[in-house]
Amino acid sequence: MNGPFFFIETRDRRDGGEPRLGLTVTKKVGNAVLRNRIRRRLREAVRTVCAREMAAGYDYVIVARREVADLPFERLTDELSRRLAKGGASREGARPPERRAGPQTEHAEPAGSAGN
Repeated sequence: MNGPFFFIETRDRRDGGEPRLGLTVTKKVGNAVLRNRIRRRLREAVRTVCAREMAAGYDYVIVARREVADLPFERLTDELSRRLAKGGASREGARPPERRAGPQTEHAEPAGSAGN
């Protein structure tokens, strides 16, 4: 789920356990002080408001953008709640991804043996 302030990826672990959260703030966003501030704001938003929107048995990874640093906290929690609720709901009843084998390669005959 892509948005102007962050990108959220979800994954259903199919175990019904507590939801888990991962936060990513890349160096492109700014220096360490700014990145840590963004992480603290996101953690607090999830802790105080958004945790109830997270579905049991799901992993959530939030990739933050620079704009999160200056976003009013109320708007941050609104955006985060809306996207987290979509993440769990859109995956309800979804089939697990099919496991695919690696590329099928045909066995080639050793060089010099074909056609001779």
